[in-house]
Amino acid sequence: MPSAPHHHSPHHRPLLALFVRLGAIAALSTMAMLIKLANARGIHLLEILFWRQFASVPLLLGFAWATGRLATLKTHRHWTHARRAVYGMIGMVCNFGAVILLPLAEATTMGFTAAIWAVILSVVLLHDRVGPIRWAAVLLGFAGVLIIAQPGSGHFPLYGALVALAGAFMVALISIQVADLARTEQSLTIVFWFAAISSPVLALGLPFVMQPHDVTGWTLLAGIGLSGAAGQLLLTAALRFGAVASVIVMDYSSLFWATLYGWLIWDQLPPTSTWIGAPLIVGAGLVIAWREHRLHRARQAAAAAI
Repeated sequence: MPSAPHHHSPHHRPLLALFVRLGAIAALSTMAMLIKLANARGIHLLEILFWRQFASVPLLLGFAWATGRLATLKTHRHWTHARRAVYGMIGMVCNFGAVILLPLAEATTMGFTAAIWAVILSVVLLHDRVGPIRWAAVLLGFAGVLIIAQPGSGHFPLYGALVALAGAFMVALISIQVADLARTEQSLTIVFWFAAISSPVLALGLPFVMQPHDVTGWTLLAGIGLSGAAGQLLLTAALRFGAVASVIVMDYSSLFWATLYGWLIWDQLPPTSTWIGAPLIVGAGLVIAWREHRLHRARQAAAAAI
């Protein structure tokens, strides 16, 4: 018996989704560059985190109001959002810290290991069965990490690489939480409550780290907040027009932006080890994404045949 025809969402526009996702990655890559500049001017990481989150609250509220979606911000899962916010703050500390400690290209490349951690966590937490293709991708990815980090070589701080790997691990862990939240909540709701819960928590530390800023300092902080919020909104919009498996490949464009900013602002180009290791990590992520897409389609076909 033939399967039922597949009906696309009325908003399904895959090409637009790809361009929107590219815009999101450009915005988030710009935020990373501004974080590095802000820290170089002596602005504390905790204050950067606060303004990144606090600026999102009015912007997300305005976006929800303008699009007639204020009602979607209501939730009955406050404790789940709170737990996601705690994990999210830990992840932001690690990922922002990696940007500060490492050259942008290396910090960005290490962040790509989130897909690799996701496979490991799916086995440990979700008891998924992982075949030889994805395990081979995991090994390939970690080989790339070793080539870039070169433990013992001293070409960049090893603890910086560990912080970046911890950040990628948290991204993978948070993705499992977000997947659970997404069963009942929209993406805008999840992003809003993360910002709304984390902002007052981060504000508690401001009296201990906040310092007066000149126009340049405030401009950098405003840019971090705006580019971060824009990136989040564009990520959400991309998923309205296309499937995750289709648009996630655009995330690797962040390596282009990281390399470009590193060259233009800090006159840094990645060393040979990064040019060798990065394709291994990116390749591992692409293999995992391709395999996940195939498995998802197989499950859909099996369900349609019942």
